[in-house]
Amino acid sequence: MKQFLIFVKKEFAHVLRDRKTLLILFGMPIAQILIFGFALSNEVKNARIVVMDQAKDDASRNIIARIASSHNFELVHTVNNRRQLQAAFKSGTIKLAVIFPANFNADLLHQNKAQLQVIADASDPNYATTVTNYVSSIVQDYSAEINEQTVIPYRIIPQIRMLYNPQLKGAPSFVPGVMALVLMLVCVMMTAISIVKEKETGTMEILLVSPMSPLMIIISKAAPYLLLSLINLTSILLLSTFVLDVPVKGSLLLLFAESTLFIITCLSLGIFISIKTSSQQVAMLISLMGMMLPTILFSGFMFPIENMPLPLQLISNIVPSKWYYIIVKTIMIKGLGFTAIWKETLILTGTTLALLAISLKSFKIRLS
Repeated sequence: MKQFLIFVKKEFAHVLRDRKTLLILFGMPIAQILIFGFALSNEVKNARIVVMDQAKDDASRNIIARIASSHNFELVHTVNNRRQLQAAFKSGTIKLAVIFPANFNADLLHQNKAQLQVIADASDPNYATTVTNYVSSIVQDYSAEINEQTVIPYRIIPQIRMLYNPQLKGAPSFVPGVMALVLMLVCVMMTAISIVKEKETGTMEILLVSPMSPLMIIISKAAPYLLLSLINLTSILLLSTFVLDVPVKGSLLLLFAESTLFIITCLSLGIFISIKTSSQQVAMLISLMGMMLPTILFSGFMFPIENMPLPLQLISNIVPSKWYYIIVKTIMIKGLGFTAIWKETLILTGTTLALLAISLKSFKIRLS
C-alpha cells in the first residue's frame, strides 16, 4: 500500500509540474464552458434593422420606439425609398426592414385595422423566422395596449416577406457552411500531415539538399490538395444543385475563384501548422480541434455572431471560414457580384499572404 501511495504521489507531482497538462485539465473546460455558454444561444440579440417610415405619425413612431428599445434589435438608420432598402440588404449590413405605409395611423383610426410590411433576409431561415416573430410580438403588444382604451378593437397586421429564400429551406444556409467546413478541414489537415510526415520519416532532409528551393518544395506538397479540394468543391455544388435544389444564383466563375482563394488560405494555414509541429499526431489534433471548432462556432454557420459578446465577435474576425461563408452566401444564395464581397476577398488575400510570409520565415533549412 505504501508503494502504491508513493506512485500516486509521484504521478501527482508529474502532472502538477507539467503546465501543458494543467492547461488541458483545467483551462480547456473553463474556456469551453464560457465559449459555448455565450455562443450556443437560440436567442437573437442586436439584429441590425432599418425602418422606412412613410407615415411619420404617432402610431408608427410608437412602434419604432418600442423596436429600437428592444435588446433584440439595433436600429441602424432609416431609409426613404425602396432603392436604399435594397442596397442595405445587398450590402449585408441589415437583417430586417420594417415599412410603414403613408396612411398607417389613418387606416388604424378609420378602418380599425392597418398593415405594415416586415422584410427579412432569409438566407439564414432560422434567424429570419426568429427576428420576424420578435417584430410581430412587439406589434401585437402595442395593438393590445391601445385596444384597452377602445370599444372596437384595432388590428395591426404585419405582412411578412422573406428575401432570397421565400420557402425558408434549410439547405441554402447549410450548403455554404458545409463548403467552408469541408474545405477548411481537408486542406489544413492533409497539408499539415503530409509535410510533418516527411520530417518524421527523415525524407525532408533529402528534399532540402536537392536543387529545389524550400519554397518550391512547400508548393509541390500543397499543389495536389488544391486540385483535390476543387474536385470536392465541384461535387458539393453538383449535389446542392441537383439533389438539394440549391442552384448558384450568382457567377459560377466568381464562386470558383473565391473558393480557390479560400483553399489557398487553408493550405497556407496547414503549411504554418506543419512548420510549427514535429509529429503527425500533434498536427492532426491541431488541425481537427483547432480548425473545426472555430469554423462551427465563429463562422456564423451554426450560431449568429451578433448574439455573442464583443470579445468573441472580435475573435471571429480572425477565422477565415467566416469570410468565406459570407462570400458563398452572397454569390450562391443572393446572386450578387464582386462589388458585394470585395472586403471579404481582401481579408482572405491578406490572411494568405501573412501566413505564407510567416511560414517561409519560420521554415528551417536544417532540421537538426
